[in-house]
Amino acid sequence: MYQWQMTELNKEFTLAEKPFPEIKEGEALIKIAGCGVCHTDLSFWHQGVRTKHALPLTLGHEISGVVIGGPQEWLNKKVIIPAVLPCGECELCKRGRSNICRNQLMPGNDFDGGFASHVVVPAKYLCHVPEKVLQKYSLQQLCVIADAISTPYQVVKKSEIEKGDLAIVIGVGGVGIYGAQIAKIFGAKVVALDVNDEKLAIAKNHGIDATINIKGLDAAAVKEKVKGIARELKAPSVCWKIFEMSGTKAGQEMAFSLLTFASTLSVVGFTMDKVEVRLSNLMAFDAKLIGTWGCKPELYPEVVDLVANDLLKIDQFVETFPLSKINEVFKNTLEHKYTKRSVLVPDFE
Repeated sequence: MYQWQMTELNKEFTLAEKPFPEIKEGEALIKIAGCGVCHTDLSFWHQGVRTKHALPLTLGHEISGVVIGGPQEWLNKKVIIPAVLPCGECELCKRGRSNICRNQLMPGNDFDGGFASHVVVPAKYLCHVPEKVLQKYSLQQLCVIADAISTPYQVVKKSEIEKGDLAIVIGVGGVGIYGAQIAKIFGAKVVALDVNDEKLAIAKNHGIDATINIKGLDAAAVKEKVKGIARELKAPSVCWKIFEMSGTKAGQEMAFSLLTFASTLSVVGFTMDKVEVRLSNLMAFDAKLIGTWGCKPELYPEVVDLVANDLLKIDQFVETFPLSKINEVFKNTLEHKYTKRSVLVPDFE
């Protein structure tokens, strides 16, 4: 097997060949079909966020593939590997919060991940991909379910969104575009905010009700525009569901500024930058501010069903590259040269 390893911060990934590891009881050996490039990977590689496993380490946690070793009942099945693999036994898991299990294992963070030809993972929470889905999409494309789709799915559910609510999605890139679609599926009137006209056009073309390019606009101007759109859509002027997907300081500041009465602000995007906000706004608006971490494996079949039933589209938002181009893809992703989610596909054994 081979892996593209991160050995130092901001250095090119290096190719390493290794023998297949021993498969322990309860583990599965997966031949990787595809692995998506996530903002979290960039955070590890470029922004100095520390991985739990010491370097060198193979990154990548958005993985799909075929089981070629391990439990008999999983052999030859096509699967998605949840980005968060909980223990299933601790207090958090028992409370239905398995996504934040303190014993969790994350590919590309706790152990070698998906920018490789193969990976060994716990088999307990693998998500089977039915043939119905594979008739619509390649297994390579479906890897984005492991994070880019499942993470916004979980947070939309956590937000307690209701039919007819106004949902505001800030940042409609690789994760936000799915978040916007999912909010629409849940029956919300959806407004997409971004600084990129091309991304906003894609959102509009896929059923999003309204878009605003917020480049150069201050918070007050944006809030007024959103209020106007809410009136046009006959959406409530209160109880807004705000989803910060951009993972930027500016996006988080904008999201907080949009709070109104009984709003829920969900923070999905990650940044190392700190923001200064007046927390008393939460009190004054009787609003909620919530976070999210990945997606609990129990929700993955619901996400797969959305894809299987053509409620959620994937292929228009995914672009595949040979895994051997990993250094080029990471550099271009850092420079915002792609409008679609990059998926790296192993290109030699």
